[in-house]
Amino acid sequence: MKYMFDWKKDINKKELDKAIEVIKNNGLVLVPTETVYGIAANALEDEACKKIFEAKGRAQDNPLIVHVSDKNMLKSLVKNISTVEEKLIDAFMPGPFTLILEKNESICKTASAGNSTIGIRMPSNSIIHELIKESNIPLAAPSANISGRPSGTNVQDIFEELKDKMDCIIDGGNCKIGIESTVVKVIDGVPTILRPGFITEDDIKKAVGRVALSSNLFKKIEENQSVESPGMKYRHYAPKTKCVLVENSENQIDIINNILKENENACVVGFSEDKDYIRTKKFIDLGSKNNLEKIAHNIFSALREIDKENVTLAIIEGVEKKGLGLSIMNRVVRACENNIIH
Repeated sequence: MKYMFDWKKDINKKELDKAIEVIKNNGLVLVPTETVYGIAANALEDEACKKIFEAKGRAQDNPLIVHVSDKNMLKSLVKNISTVEEKLIDAFMPGPFTLILEKNESICKTASAGNSTIGIRMPSNSIIHELIKESNIPLAAPSANISGRPSGTNVQDIFEELKDKMDCIIDGGNCKIGIESTVVKVIDGVPTILRPGFITEDDIKKAVGRVALSSNLFKKIEENQSVESPGMKYRHYAPKTKCVLVENSENQIDIINNILKENENACVVGFSEDKDYIRTKKFIDLGSKNNLEKIAHNIFSALREIDKENVTLAIIEGVEKKGLGLSIMNRVVRACENNIIH
């Protein structure tokens, strides 16, 4: 690692110039966004994007998301934007929203995993925005983690696993949202959610009148099947410890306590209200079950906390698959590798 910058209070202009130098030299920068931390590199250069795949241990057919500073930069990278896509851009960018669009030749093949499309996002976080704007370079920036592991929402959680792989690390404090962007592709005029995120089904319906959900949100995708969005195909967000998800139900606590009887060395990832009723001392608190935004913010830190407990099993409480709960459950189902108790 060449540089380590602390920008929790403000952006240092001289340090920004050094980070831009890293990007221009096809290096890797660990940078915060409003969703999670990202590993950023020049999206126009195969050499730079290959370093992202190497650092993460990421499969080559798993496309990256390209981050832009404004609408002009976005339009310089893609073609054939439809009326519906224009509405989505105007409604949700900048913000935690990714749109799959037909790319032009400027975006390197490594970033798009050979697809004719690319996911484009305009982050609202000021640090990555300034890095893109001042360098005038679109940044490929997948979540900052080793592939398959939980995404990083603060530098402390991911420093040890990534410090030797980065040229520059920028500490911008805790990410505001804590769960990755919603990924949408317009199919036959209908915005279709490929990966749920902070922007919900209802938000999109209000903006453009129609919305659909991909049938693959909770499916295991076959290895030979191509995908246009990250987070769909491979083992994702998973601790090293085996995890089981107990779906949202009236007898959720009883089910968890029965599992604990059979598994003495287990921890529970659950809600504040349930802590006193669940028979374990190893309880990782996600926050109130009535505050989905807080649960979404805490979920990746909680998944990382599991491995620190030195248990053989983690039991995770599920939420209703509605609104932001859909996004939370999408992450947890994949973290549990579809090991679910209904």
